[in-house]
This record gives sequence, structure tokens and C-alpha cells, in this order.
Amino acid sequence: MTVDVVNAENKKVGTVSVSDAVFGGRVKSDLIHESVVRANAAERRGTHATKNRALVSGSGKKPWRQKGTGRARVGEIRNPLWRKGGTVFGPQPRSYEYQLPKKVEKGALRAALSAKLQGGAVVVVEALAVPAVKTKAAVEMLKTIGVTGKVLLVDVRPDETLALSVRNVPGVHLLPSNRITARDVANTRTVVVTRAALEKLEAALG
Repeated sequence: MTVDVVNAENKKVGTVSVSDAVFGGRVKSDLIHESVVRANAAERRGTHATKNRALVSGSGKKPWRQKGTGRARVGEIRNPLWRKGGTVFGPQPRSYEYQLPKKVEKGALRAALSAKLQGGAVVVVEALAVPAVKTKAAVEMLKTIGVTGKVLLVDVRPDETLALSVRNVPGVHLLPSNRITARDVANTRTVVVTRAALEKLEAALG
């Protein structure tokens, strides 16, 4: 598979060949799904909590004696069977994060990039940079190369000036090539990647 490389003026300056063995195979959407679910789970706050019988406010005194009253036995007013009592086995603060095998994460990223490449949603540029820290300059750059909506910018080492320029642009994310995940790729309309970053990704996912 051959992809055109453009410059900041959206003029073709060359081509780059990507391996069909890496990006030309069947898109395994099940791997993408697993990776996205894992990433979403890792971001859950998990701060939910309920009060058990030890935490509910109220007296711990036995309301009446055990036998002789004709009423059901009860130890305290905080017991779970009573109104306003404690909750049995309620949710407690915890982390929802879990890990997937490295091969699954690698395959998910390969599948997500393959889907974008095969769908023509990847723009390969010679370099990603702006002359000054200005949001307007970053927006103009994206407009020139013809990308709109949600955009993922990928570089080997993102330019600090560009990072400061795009941080206020809605839907635009700038990430280094060794930090992107399948969710980052799937949750965007267009991937703008530098030639060097694409070669790094191909080598890492091969």
C-alpha cells in the first residue's frame, strides 16, 4: 500500500509505502472493542459507596430483650432489615482498571490504524509544526491540509509550540507515536501522522 506525503501547504512531496502484512489485513474489530472497553474502564472514578450497618448513624443498643415480648428478635436499629438500616454488600470505592495482554493491545492498535488507512482517513505529512504559539495558526494549518472535525495528530516527538497551539481546539488531540491507543484512533475522524511516526508505528506493530 502506498500513501501520499504532503507538506504544510497540502502539496504532494513524496510517497511512503506501508506494509500490507501490517496494515492491509482483515480489520479485527473484536480486538478494538476489547481495547476500548479496557481504556474506558481505567478512567472510571469508582467513588461509589454505601453505608453498612457499622457506618449508619444510630444507637447500637438492643431495642428490647431477646425473649418474652412476643416480637421478633433484633439486635440494633441499624440492622439491614429495618428502614434506614445499613446496606448489605453495597458498592464500595474500587478501581475498575485491568490489563489486557500486550499482543491484544498491539493487535487492536494495528486493526484501528488499518481501518483508517483502508478507509482513506489517514493523512501523512512531512512535519507537524507551526511558526508560533497561536491557536489560529494551528487551525489554519489543519484547514490547509483539509481535515475537519475530530483529528488525531501523531508525531514521534510532538512539537511543543504545536501542542500549546492545539490545546484549545475542540476535537484535536496531539500524541506521540508511542502513546496512542486503539481508542484514540477509533474515536477520531481523521489521523494526521508524520512520515517518521508512521514508520515508527509500522516497525512497532510489525
